[in-house]
Amino acid sequence: MQEKARIPVDLLDKSKSTPLIEAWFEVVHLKQLFRQGWLKRGMDTADCETVAEHSFGAALLCVMLLDQHAELDALKVLKLALLHDIGEAYVGDITPHDDIARDEKIRRETEAVEKILAKLPNGAALVRDWHEYEAQQSPEAKFVKQIDRLELALQASVYELQGKVIAKEFRESAAKHVTSETLKLEMAALSNLLDRD
Repeated sequence: MQEKARIPVDLLDKSKSTPLIEAWFEVVHLKQLFRQGWLKRGMDTADCETVAEHSFGAALLCVMLLDQHAELDALKVLKLALLHDIGEAYVGDITPHDDIARDEKIRRETEAVEKILAKLPNGAALVRDWHEYEAQQSPEAKFVKQIDRLELALQASVYELQGKVIAKEFRESAAKHVTSETLKLEMAALSNLLDRD
């Protein structure tokens, strides 16, 4: 995994730390971990987003779109958006092109999420939220999964306009997972804007 720096929790004197400080020094690594799929397509690290930047983008899209989805619990949506990739702080950004089975990826991420969050006073609830997202057990989890795909398509489109990647495959892949009518309209508008053939 390419990253800007190693996980900073290893720099802490844990005997003087608190659970919150330790968890933060683990989670903050997402700011240092590049999204590996872009690098595998030849993007320079100077141009590549981090996992934290992706999570921020997903959470911001949720904020922008929640008014159109009054049936959803807004706080839960934002929690899921911010937690959905938290296990990558230890596991890294495993892509579909890596030679790691889905079950193994989930096992590793579960272990990492529990290691990071369980120590917090509200850790058990946060771990349950993450599991809810992974299992796609609620309308909120399903919405955030679709937002995750929309964010990927939007970021790919930014990179395409900057001349860094061809985004069509990303938009097409994301569109397969978007079922919300509101989000389908956004995906269609994005494709109409960028597809040249």
